[in-house]
Amino acid sequence: MKNNMNIRQIAIIGVITAVICILGPLSIPIGVVPISFTNLAIYFALYTLGMRKGTLSYIVYMLIGLVGIPVFSGFSGGLSKLVGPTGGYIIGFIFMAIIGGWFIDRFWNKWYLSLIGMVVGTAVCYLFGTVWLAYQAHMSLGAAFSAGVIPFIPGDMVKVLIAAFAGPQIRRGLMKANLFNVSL
Repeated sequence: MKNNMNIRQIAIIGVITAVICILGPLSIPIGVVPISFTNLAIYFALYTLGMRKGTLSYIVYMLIGLVGIPVFSGFSGGLSKLVGPTGGYIIGFIFMAIIGGWFIDRFWNKWYLSLIGMVVGTAVCYLFGTVWLAYQAHMSLGAAFSAGVIPFIPGDMVKVLIAAFAGPQIRRGLMKANLFNVSL
């Protein structure tokens, strides 16, 4: 398997990274952790690019935000966001992409298996976020879980369902247009 990326692949990763940069800042503040559309954008990146390049597009997005471009929730950016209360979720999204992407790569046309992968990936993201929120905000793990996970479960499950049903349609369309293949 060839590991070098061509210009087309780099351009597609750039476009998907741009989509994450557009959706990432859109958020609804409900406390110390806002409702974000970043995870939905990542799920679509995984269906569009596959695990490796979808995860890479998220990492590029994260680096763009870390240098200060306001692409994180609430149009924020910079290293302070990573070391702040929501930094664990930012790191957790990497593992969410890897886990969800692994399932999506193998079972993209079986929505229920892709859904399981996205749920497990989201749970791992919650774990990173909860631990960091507890540490950073000087909260117990239970209080951090109550503040940073419980209010988000219904909305995140809706996002997972949207991705599980729309993602395969997106991939089929890309395949039909000869814009997606396993070497992507």
